[in-house]
Amino acid sequence: MGQGRAGYAGVSFWLEDAGEPLLPRPSLEGEVEADVAVLGAGYTGLWSAYYLLRKDPSLRVVILEAEVAGFGASGRNGGWCSPNISVGPAELVRRFGRRAARETLLAARGAVDEVGRVAEEEGIDARFRKGGVVRVARGRHELPAVRAAWGALSALGLADGCRVLGVEELARRVRVERAEGAFFDPQGAVVHPGRLVRGLARAVERRGAVIFERSPVVDFVDGPGPVLRTAKGEVRAGAVVLAGEAYLSRLRKLHRMVLPVYSLIVLTEPLPEESWAEIGWENHECLASFKLSVDYLSRTPDGRILFGGRGAPYRFGSRIRDGYDRHEPTHAMLRESLIDWFPQLSGVRFTHAWGGPLGMLRDWMPAVSFDPASGVALACGYVGQGVAASNLAGRIIADLILGRDSSLVRLPIVGRRVRKWEPEPLRWLGARYVQRALERLDERGRRTGRPPTGRSLAERLSRH
Repeated sequence: MGQGRAGYAGVSFWLEDAGEPLLPRPSLEGEVEADVAVLGAGYTGLWSAYYLLRKDPSLRVVILEAEVAGFGASGRNGGWCSPNISVGPAELVRRFGRRAARETLLAARGAVDEVGRVAEEEGIDARFRKGGVVRVARGRHELPAVRAAWGALSALGLADGCRVLGVEELARRVRVERAEGAFFDPQGAVVHPGRLVRGLARAVERRGAVIFERSPVVDFVDGPGPVLRTAKGEVRAGAVVLAGEAYLSRLRKLHRMVLPVYSLIVLTEPLPEESWAEIGWENHECLASFKLSVDYLSRTPDGRILFGGRGAPYRFGSRIRDGYDRHEPTHAMLRESLIDWFPQLSGVRFTHAWGGPLGMLRDWMPAVSFDPASGVALACGYVGQGVAASNLAGRIIADLILGRDSSLVRLPIVGRRVRKWEPEPLRWLGARYVQRALERLDERGRRTGRPPTGRSLAERLSRH
């Protein structure tokens, strides 16, 4: 807490450019009654409230936010509206079978279009642009991953419109240094995260929800008449929704359920037209390589390049602090990486750098649940793929709380048992080991041209 009026705009470029003052709404003081109480005014909490009120406008919905709407990952992410969840097609098949994997991916793709549809319907200036996703093989060692991506979707009958791109075909879309090919999926989109989350907050208020800001939940009580408690008040409800993503780790009861992992971002100044003529990238595709240690790029509406990735260290005890949003060694690495992708931008000015925690469950897969006996609904664990997946989760939570049967509530992400993370110091040792080992594997691949085997301990621990 304690960001202050000026501080909220400094959280990320997206909140700075949200198009409205970031004046906090009133805080909760005293006791309030509701039908549904929601922890978190990010995408998951807001989408849950939105669909609950669409399906039953008579509901009293109260949302408690620790800072301001969009303060967390919803206002800080890379702008991807991804057609995937954090577990890939092949791994979904291995865990749940072909049919469940196909249904999950179709639902994830549908969520991309649903985000765009609702933004248009509600008059939210989310800058939604559906240009697809291009994953680039930057070196021979990443080419097998291109073929694997094609094969996994083909095996599920989901490769319509997808393409394996050769070097020349890729260059007609975007010119990336050391590219050996790419895989294109037309289903993805990019958004302006800040404008989407702030607009969604206004949309749920128009439908009758009440949002209290600067009201961090310190505990929850389950059972008949569940309660969300803050330092100055509480909300008693028929059901509560825990939608705090990485920040759920701050609650004692959920501390070992969600691992907060920091993802960091750098942003360039708006590029001149001559630079874009050299780069291409006219269709605003989401870009990434096949690095094990993760990178992601997007082109902003005003002509900047965003480059994000992992690398910031996991903090002992799953600590989350404002100071961890900036980690200069990682931000420097990201700036260097962008120039490595586009050497013609050497000397470009970087105007922003930020970051924040994302939530990771023990098996890397999102979880959505509602227990009528306890009155507690939960959705979290997007591992950085939450812009569209949170929309899917919000629709599922609405159906679960309202007792409505649908194809969505039968997806394998729903109602599953979530294994806890190990206690410290094992959690810290394991997280740091995997981070460093994946970076070493990426470096070895670049140096030798040999792809990862998939058999190393780090790859097996992080298999998704």
